[in-house]
Amino acid sequence: MKTELQSAVESLGIEKFRRHIFLCTDPTEPKCCPREKSLASWEFLKRRLAELKLAGPEALVYRTKANCLRVCARGPIAVVYPEGAWYHSCGPEVLERIIQEHLIAGKILEEFVFAKNPLD
Repeated sequence: MKTELQSAVESLGIEKFRRHIFLCTDPTEPKCCPREKSLASWEFLKRRLAELKLAGPEALVYRTKANCLRVCARGPIAVVYPEGAWYHSCGPEVLERIIQEHLIAGKILEEFVFAKNPLD
């Protein structure tokens, strides 16, 4: 018998994804950018990952909405694992480049990276 956790793992594709992007959005106390800007970035990320079939149970990218990544400057902030690339200024234009260049092509977008902490 399948447990509810096993069902969640299968329906979300948790054991299949290769990259995980966290995006700081809708913070309780917005400091790095206006709440509206962060929400627009989140909606863009969700839509584009779905359009490109990068999200969902058969996809290789997992996305997580983070209330705050505690880097309260030049937001929205995103981090992509396993490379541990931390990105600033993640509006729709920068997110599109992260999607195309990092999530799809595997190349870190150096001009927007301000820190790296890869998972080994």
